[in-house]
Amino acid sequence: MTVDSYRYLPRSMKTMYEATPVSDEPVAWTPLPRPLNRCSIALMTSAGIFLKDSQPGFDEEREWANPQWGDPTYRVIPSDVRQEQVACSHLHISHDDLLEDVDVVLPIRAFKALETEGRIGSLAGEHYSFMGYQDRRLLDWRNTQGPELAARLKERKVDVLLLAPA
Repeated sequence: MTVDSYRYLPRSMKTMYEATPVSDEPVAWTPLPRPLNRCSIALMTSAGIFLKDSQPGFDEEREWANPQWGDPTYRVIPSDVRQEQVACSHLHISHDDLLEDVDVVLPIRAFKALETEGRIGSLAGEHYSFMGYQDRRLLDWRNTQGPELAARLKERKVDVLLLAPA
């Protein structure tokens, strides 16, 4: 099966992404502080999901006005989220599948099973969602959202944050 990473993007963006040079920045790597079966794990999705009755959606209006911009904020998604609580605001992905089964973008049920099997220590009580399409400089993430999320993870004693890209 062929995967078309650009399916939901304008054709001009494919050219832009393919012409973008590879970063010289080192890959961030931190070894696990303990064996995986003793680690606390949180999940993060780039699908732009949110809790429709209690959280604002991501800012699609600004993105429509400026296609180079993506809302840099994130939303907290509890481990006990129910399918009917989830909505999505993301202009670059199809919402159909994730609105039918949120686990396709935030695999909480699969990780609860791993916890039950003892393969991971514990699943964190909250997980995180952001709109994956971001300004290429990522300044807001580097200066605001990233440090805020890192502090939140440390406060909750989360050992691993696993990105489930949409």
